[in-house]
This record gives sequence, structure tokens and C-alpha cells, in this order.
Amino acid sequence: MKLTTFTKAIAGGIALSAVLTGAAFADPALIYDLGGKFDKSFNEAAYNGGQAWKAETGGNFADLELQNDAQREQALRRFAGQGANPIVMAGFSWTAALTAVAPEFPDTNFVVLDTVVDAPNVQSILFDEHTGSFLVGALAALKSQTGTVAFVGGMDVPLIHKFYCGYAQGAKAANPDVKLIENYTGTTPAAWNDPVTAGELTKAAIDAGADVIFAAAGGSGIGVLQAAKDAGKYSIGVDSNQNYMQPGSVLTSMVKRVDLAVKNALTEAADDATFKPGLTVLGLAQDGVGYAVDEYNKDLITPEMTAAAEDYKAKIIAGDIVVHDYTTDSKCPF
Repeated sequence: MKLTTFTKAIAGGIALSAVLTGAAFADPALIYDLGGKFDKSFNEAAYNGGQAWKAETGGNFADLELQNDAQREQALRRFAGQGANPIVMAGFSWTAALTAVAPEFPDTNFVVLDTVVDAPNVQSILFDEHTGSFLVGALAALKSQTGTVAFVGGMDVPLIHKFYCGYAQGAKAANPDVKLIENYTGTTPAAWNDPVTAGELTKAAIDAGADVIFAAAGGSGIGVLQAAKDAGKYSIGVDSNQNYMQPGSVLTSMVKRVDLAVKNALTEAADDATFKPGLTVLGLAQDGVGYAVDEYNKDLITPEMTAAAEDYKAKIIAGDIVVHDYTTDSKCPF
């Protein structure tokens, strides 16, 4: 039977098992991380990848929004047990659940983004977020009139420190005297969907002199973009291209091609002949990360800024600049 796309899978206390029971799935499944499908950032990029696959192939997929971490294993077992293949998961928090479930379904192909699970039926996809963040850090420092730039992260976890450290290194490369302000919206998954706190942190950074603020905070980043716009300052979006959200105020977005990774996964992992178990890393050379320029921000980035960013990009790809990866060395020197 063909699947229809789920909206909120859990609402008003309805159990996950009740949502999935009784369906015989024959199509792929896409499970988002906490924070909501339409967070205008990471999860929405995954959704857009699924929609692009659907438009290109005419196929259908099931998708699911989690409400808490406890649902992860249950969701995987339900989808796999009812025939969904492949099952694609977005987010670093899937490690434990997928490690437990993947061996139970050796004939199901799993693809997970932002973490690594070592199993013969799992493809793990990582992104070089630090290199893309380096480029937007350089652009931030080049644009800044105050010599102070800021960072508002979501959940205080190593992956988001990876964004910050790359951003800081890029800013320092463009202006060794630049001042950096670093904050996070929280230490629990609620940090991904707290635009009020993110906005308050942005206002505090602006009060301290920042005039460019990079939001790496999922749905919370909406608060950063709004606060920067209200104060007449610049923001930098993340994951999806968020330039359109506050035209003339979003300097650029550090795009992380979650959409492309999901689209390719739904195609390749459906066939054992094209499925790629093991680790795949998407960086600047693969256009897995980068910075966005479009009609909404093209007047904000000068030709000199573009030339500098492209020069840094070429040197990073060539290995002439090594960008610090916080997830392999947690002592960020910048």
C-alpha cells in the first residue's frame, strides 16, 4: 500500500504505536529530529530533500516527527517491522537507538545524518560544518563595522561547538583583532525550539557591540534573525538557506546540504546495489556545505568579500588551510 506523508505523528497523547499499527509499509521512511519538521533549518532541509525525491521519482515516503527521545527505538522498529526501506534519520541523537535496532533488521537499509553507527546495513553521513562555518565567519568579520561578531548556538553539544570553532577561526583569519561572543540557548533538546531565549542572547550580544550574529540553533535561530533585524544588525542563517526570512538583514546562510543528502539517500539506499554502508563525509569539495548568495543578500556581500571567501574555500579544499574540528579535538584555540 502507498504511504501518505505524516504530519504531527504524536498529538494529544496518542501513542506512536497507534499511529503506525496496521500499515504495511513498502516505501521509504524519513524520521526528523526533535524541534519540528518545519523548523526552517535542519529538519526542514531534510523534509525538502524528501519532497525533491518525491517530485523527481513520483514515489511516496512516510515521515514522522518525534516528540521525545524515548520514541526513537519504537519508531525504528515499527517502520522496519512493517517493511519501510530505506529508513532515513536526521540528527546526531540517533546513535543509541540505531545501534540497538539495526542488527534486528539486517535486510533493512538505514541512513543516519550527523552521527556514526558502525553496522553493515547503515550509512552514516557527516558534514564538514566547521569548514562552511569558517567561510561565514570570514564574511562576518569582513562585514563587521564594530570589530565584534557573535554566535548563538542551540543545544550546548560538541556538534554545535564545531560550528562555533570554525566560525571563530574564519573570523580571526579575516580580522585577527576581531572580538567573538559565544552563547547557547540551552543544554536539553528544548534548546532547538526556543526563539525567545535566542533573541534575548542576540540582544545581549548586540548590546556588547556585536553587529553580525551567526545562528546555529535550529528553530531557535528564528529569534536571532528577528532580533538582529529589529536592531538594524546582520544575522547569518544555518542549514537551510534562510536569507529570505529577513531580506537585507541576513548577511548569508551557512548551508548544510541535508536536503541533498536525504534526496540521494532515498534513491541510493533503496537498492542494495547502490546502497553505501559505512561513512560518507560531505564538505566544501562536494558542495555539502557552503554559504548562500541570492537575490535577498547579493547587495550585502561585496565583490571583495566574495573573492576572499572563495580564496579561503580553495585553500581549505587544497589543504593549505586546516580548519579546526571540535568533534575530534575539543580544545578550540580561537
